[in-house]
Amino acid sequence: MRMTFRWFGEGNDTVPLGYMKQIPGVEGIVWSLHDVAAGEEWPMERILEVKAQAEQAGLHIDVVESVNVHEDIKLGLPSRDVYIDNYKKTIEKLGKAGVKVICYNFMPIFDWLRTDLHKEMGDGATALFYENSRIADADPFQLVEEINANSALTMPGWEPERLQHLTKLFEAYQGVTEDHLWENLRYFLQEIIPVAAKNGIRMAIHPDDPPWPVFGLPRIMTGQENFRKFLKLYDSPYNGITLCSGSLGANPGNDIIAMIHEFADRIPFAHIRNVRVFDNGDFIETSHRTQDGSVDIAGIVRAYHEIGFTGYARPDHGRHIWDEQCRPGYGLYDRALGIMYLWGLWDAHRDTEASRGKKEANV
Repeated sequence: MRMTFRWFGEGNDTVPLGYMKQIPGVEGIVWSLHDVAAGEEWPMERILEVKAQAEQAGLHIDVVESVNVHEDIKLGLPSRDVYIDNYKKTIEKLGKAGVKVICYNFMPIFDWLRTDLHKEMGDGATALFYENSRIADADPFQLVEEINANSALTMPGWEPERLQHLTKLFEAYQGVTEDHLWENLRYFLQEIIPVAAKNGIRMAIHPDDPPWPVFGLPRIMTGQENFRKFLKLYDSPYNGITLCSGSLGANPGNDIIAMIHEFADRIPFAHIRNVRVFDNGDFIETSHRTQDGSVDIAGIVRAYHEIGFTGYARPDHGRHIWDEQCRPGYGLYDRALGIMYLWGLWDAHRDTEASRGKKEANV
């Protein structure tokens, strides 16, 4: 397992690169050009600028999250070919810069959805929270205003230049079904996976967050059966999954450990985080510790160890603790604690195997 830490760029992140390097076992950043709009070709000079910044801190840039997919591609509009061509050119540039994995998603309009970015917990910490009943009656336009008003830093998936066209986007998705979305995803994969393979990059789709339809919009990356279908759309080792335990864990019916074993060779990137799911469908993001949430993080790390996972991982979202002022979900303290918990679990399995091997050798 190769540990990474998400970074939002110079002047757009409260956590310095040097701090990330001080977290034991962290070897690279998970990054993006957040000011480049979806559908635009990434400038090579900007890519190399980030690479130089990371390498100066002793970190690599192997994982990009995300090269955003333009809505016209998801909608299957005639204009999609222009944006797909730009996507291919970006893949080629990232390959030349040494990138190994590109995480992306195929969620209509919203990349992720929460109703409260700073829900207070029993111990005084705050965390990202999803209130199920509120979403059922919520005005998406009002929610967008609330989300963007909660942070002075950019919010990935909630870019103002995209969401200012929210009315037109909802109109465009009228009548778009899951079948339409599957077909448009298939078209996208057939175009980009050969380019990714040629450039040594593994594409890794992120699950829908949360893993069910919202605001009447279809969602298709929701669980094990749909991942099987997805991987068959283009059968290639370069067509893979970003297995996010937090996104999938919001639905208690998802067996994440079974997914790790079934899709072992198609998981180049893992997001490992915990959520507490309530009976009414609400959920809140907790510490990474297994006992604090509804997701078996200990079992998940054991499963990764059992399959000999050598891909990239990051702790993903964390709580806001110790009065840290940070981007919602992306502070230093709780994610660093999460990494150490994950390493503790990983090392325990490694040491158990080593001990077992010694006993067998002495028999």
